[in-house]
Amino acid sequence: GMKECISSCIDKEESPLGKSVLGDIVSNIDCADELGVPICQDTGMAVIFAEIGQDVHIVGGAFEDAVNAGVADGYVKGRLRLSIVGDPLLDRKNTNNNTPAVIHTRIVPGDKIHILVTPKGFGSENMSRLKMFTPSATKEDIIDFVTETVNIAGSNPCPPIVVGVGIGGDFEQVAYLSKKALCRDLDKRNPDEFYADMEAKMLEKINLTGIGSQGFGGTVTALYVNIETAPTHIAGLPVAVNIGCHVTRHKEAVL
Repeated sequence: GMKECISSCIDKEESPLGKSVLGDIVSNIDCADELGVPICQDTGMAVIFAEIGQDVHIVGGAFEDAVNAGVADGYVKGRLRLSIVGDPLLDRKNTNNNTPAVIHTRIVPGDKIHILVTPKGFGSENMSRLKMFTPSATKEDIIDFVTETVNIAGSNPCPPIVVGVGIGGDFEQVAYLSKKALCRDLDKRNPDEFYADMEAKMLEKINLTGIGSQGFGGTVTALYVNIETAPTHIAGLPVAVNIGCHVTRHKEAVL
């Protein structure tokens, strides 16, 4: 888990202050566990990835209504912070139950529903970037863009961070890929050796920025980098970066 990953980074951290900050983060995780409270007060916008088996028949109401009812129930009864405003610009009035969720659905073979939930805090979400590269861009150009994004973010996303990178697709799919990349387990590299190598090179370069835990300087700025890819147009090479804080959370279930 994330706690074990952060703990293991204490030995890798060369800065004494960085080691101390990482130790404080681990203590905070332990305290949250003991007290039954969130690790961070920003319990995020609920993002749901749902894979619905094509043989499933949903009765008794609409699927998205059921998801939002579950989100509302979890946030209100769980006393998690309610962070969603119903209109983004006009009056920004709180919906008071953390809905609506962001729901991504895919129809897949089978008779099950697979649900992946990730509560996404906005200190890190606000640091996201997307660039429509041309096919002339090199592997190094993409690594530099991801590293630049982390550098611009600085301490804002509460490092040590997790970095999700989408490459390919189109404008909206590449952003989806970068968010999905954050939900991949930390011990799983991209199955393609080329992209697994890119993940390692990005992690190395990000950790040379010197930002460090909580921005206090050090050799551990990111814990891992995940890349997800998709086919794209002959004239395009979209790249998106979605950053997760040290409390990057996700949980899945099969119904």
